[in-house]
Amino acid sequence: MSYYRILLADDEEEVRKGIIRKIEWERLGFEVVGDAENGEDALEKIEQLRPDVVMTDIRMPYMDGLALTARIRQKYPSMKVLIFSGYDDFEYAQQAIKLNVTEYILKPVNGEELTEILSRVRENLDEEIARRRDESLLRERYNNSLPVIRELFLNELVRGTAREEEVRPKLEEYGVDILDAQGLAAAVVSVEWEQERASSSWQQERKLIPISVRSLVEDHLRGYFRFVSFNSANGIAIIAAIDGHNTQTGFIDLLADICKETRRILGVTVTIGVGYGSRRPENIGESYQSAVDALGYKAIVGTGGTIYINDMEPVNRGKLQLSQKDEDELENRIKFGTPESIEAQVKALAGRMDDTRAHASQYQIYMLSLVNCITRLMQQYDMDLRLIFDADGSFMRLPDGEREREGFALWMIRAACRMNEAIGRRRDSTTRQVIEEARQYIEEHYQDPELSVEMICRQFHMSPAYFSTLFRKETGKTCVAYLTDVRLNKAVELLNHTSDKTYVIAQKVGYQEQNYFSYVFKKRFGVSPTKYRGV
Repeated sequence: MSYYRILLADDEEEVRKGIIRKIEWERLGFEVVGDAENGEDALEKIEQLRPDVVMTDIRMPYMDGLALTARIRQKYPSMKVLIFSGYDDFEYAQQAIKLNVTEYILKPVNGEELTEILSRVRENLDEEIARRRDESLLRERYNNSLPVIRELFLNELVRGTAREEEVRPKLEEYGVDILDAQGLAAAVVSVEWEQERASSSWQQERKLIPISVRSLVEDHLRGYFRFVSFNSANGIAIIAAIDGHNTQTGFIDLLADICKETRRILGVTVTIGVGYGSRRPENIGESYQSAVDALGYKAIVGTGGTIYINDMEPVNRGKLQLSQKDEDELENRIKFGTPESIEAQVKALAGRMDDTRAHASQYQIYMLSLVNCITRLMQQYDMDLRLIFDADGSFMRLPDGEREREGFALWMIRAACRMNEAIGRRRDSTTRQVIEEARQYIEEHYQDPELSVEMICRQFHMSPAYFSTLFRKETGKTCVAYLTDVRLNKAVELLNHTSDKTYVIAQKVGYQEQNYFSYVFKKRFGVSPTKYRGV
């Protein structure tokens, strides 16, 4: 059984021990993971222990319970906070309510009452977890979001940024009935806005026109083709299944009729670009892009009808080209992948040269594109060419024959893996450098009482969570603990080598309150600053 983690904060040790003794924690589903003497101490332990619940007294030195709760709400908004107060003060209670305190408990509190409160808190935590895990609720939320999720995925698909292995499962999950088609065709519907109609009523109507056009398109296609339509950056996109009696020609004819009907019924002119056919849904992005390209010929053939890309441009089945998606994937593997994943990606890209019959110049342009991915990364990371390429500069000569193309693939794998190693070393070095600069920043600014993890992160443009993880990994301690060490070591130097008063030393090392400085110092060294100087 897993227990909820709880931390106690009270400046009286007897009170803390008494609470720990009088409650059967495990029976109630809790585990006490720590206790703190004040709010400052509690904050540091919360960062280390990450409890589910914090029980705190409202009156504590250095940082009271309300101030502690405010800090908790900023950094850990879902954490439960129980506040003990010896004062039946409406103002305290009002502040607690504003801070979304789970329970406001008046002292003295007996074991039976506290047990009842903790039981309520546990039930509340259980309900929250159950609510998050409730499959029917999750399914309802998913179904409500499905149209939006589907449109986002379809846009990724036609942009060519969807992961290939996810395409078919996602299309099936989203109920897009085109998977078993013999072929696919993409089209893009562009609404031609008339600039002269600029009245306010027309502007209001204009917002509704794309919805009306899409509805009309879907009504006309339904019953003739299996298809999916969605809004894209270039207009209303359509992906239709081409199989059996549903031919590409029939698809174009039906789209031409839709152009006429849209003008007749809605009084709106639309132009529809139709792309090349595609055999696989994974490649539909090429068909979509060619449909967008077809729309580019409006200035030549006019608007208000269909424009088929085959009529405008000859089909080049032997075209060998590196897409933006290919480049992004190769760069991603080189930056973050393993040698095995890099080898697989390079072989897949190089293998296209064997699968495609193309002019020799296309092979060379394709290989130059692959080399460009490497050189672009080298420029980005400011790397020496000799770290990646062969010393004799043979990479500049592009191979001609099939056997030489095999050698090119091996060279690409070797160069990409060297780049991967170099980037990894650079990343590790950069991490160590950032942490070292952060330590130096602490050494230079420890006197500032406002110095915090958030301030350091702003200085180095990093998120607090990521920075804290890196700092602890590199130094073996939290940033707060490291800052405390620096301040206390500086305090020891001042105590040993100056005659400054304790309150002056406290201010010099970043503590606004002398009492809190003395508390932290004694906790570390076992004696107060005054007694330390006298030793």
